[in-house]
Amino acid sequence: MKKRWTALIVSCMMALSLAGCSQEISDEYITIKKYKKLEIPKIEKTEVTDDSVEYAINGQLSKDQEREEVTGRAAENGDTVDIDYVGTANGVEFPGGSASGVMLILGSGQFVGASGDYKGFEEQIEGHQIGDNFDIQVQFPEIYRDENMAGAVANFNITLNAIYENKLPELTDEWVKENSEESRTVEEYKEEIRQRLEENSEQQMTNALQSSVLEALLEETEVKKFPEDEVKAEYKITEDNYKRLADGYGLEFEEFLSTYMNMSMEDFEKRTQESSERIVKANLACRLLAEKKKLEPTEKEYEEEIQEYAENAGYDDVEEFKKNLGEEMLKNGIRQRKVADYLVEKCVQVESAEIEESDSK
Repeated sequence: MKKRWTALIVSCMMALSLAGCSQEISDEYITIKKYKKLEIPKIEKTEVTDDSVEYAINGQLSKDQEREEVTGRAAENGDTVDIDYVGTANGVEFPGGSASGVMLILGSGQFVGASGDYKGFEEQIEGHQIGDNFDIQVQFPEIYRDENMAGAVANFNITLNAIYENKLPELTDEWVKENSEESRTVEEYKEEIRQRLEENSEQQMTNALQSSVLEALLEETEVKKFPEDEVKAEYKITEDNYKRLADGYGLEFEEFLSTYMNMSMEDFEKRTQESSERIVKANLACRLLAEKKKLEPTEKEYEEEIQEYAENAGYDDVEEFKKNLGEEMLKNGIRQRKVADYLVEKCVQVESAEIEESDSK
């Protein structure tokens, strides 16, 4: 008899021990099934090389570049060209396919690139002289903002009006003194840029980790029901933003959606509802985890973070910043970042192939 009682006690203790290992947390709206050891793709910090430093410096120098008109030669990659063009598909002009006096840097990738047997728009201008009028054919990508042109082959009649070379200023100590608050010499400036790129690379990696781990958290979160007031509030924010855009174009809302977003009102409502629910789901998950793991920032911490956000956004008046962006949205973002930092510490970074293999089981 004593042995049976002992076995029962041991069994109960094991059950309690296993229950204590569960990561599941819940409230009236959601259940988070797991939040520790979330698997995310391995993310490496981008290496800062001498070439990337030089590229960044040239980007700064280009702000002071001078444009010189070129005559006596054909257009080359890197030149800026002044062009007129008329685009047609099946012999008919299409919306947004024609313009005059467009300044285009060849090789910038601003226009349609190569696809299949068709060369890119910009590379087909190379080799032409000022005054040339010629036709080119391009194929739009299969995924394109205008669904009517997705995958379509179009003809462009082009007139090359002018060719310009962009002349960068020389990187000298004098230029550095005029354009940097920290450096006085070229060598100091190169080190300043390298350090800035290192910081950017670190921040990009942090952002990528936070984004991945929050996505993983949402995968482990089940919704019981949505707080309808929060979903409606998010829906209204999105709707108001798009309506302001429509007003800026001087169009009725439905006409704006059809013309510039290539969607019907029904599509907009469906996508906005889904987006709003996803935002609220993320807010609920971060709110619950912050509460359970004592991660909720204090009011003082919120105010300090918002102050920093306002300064980075160029606002002198913090209250105006809160009014324009919404204090609740700012607090959700701050909480979300703190929760993401916690999750990153607990996550497991694995090769993408390992995640795919795990998902297939």
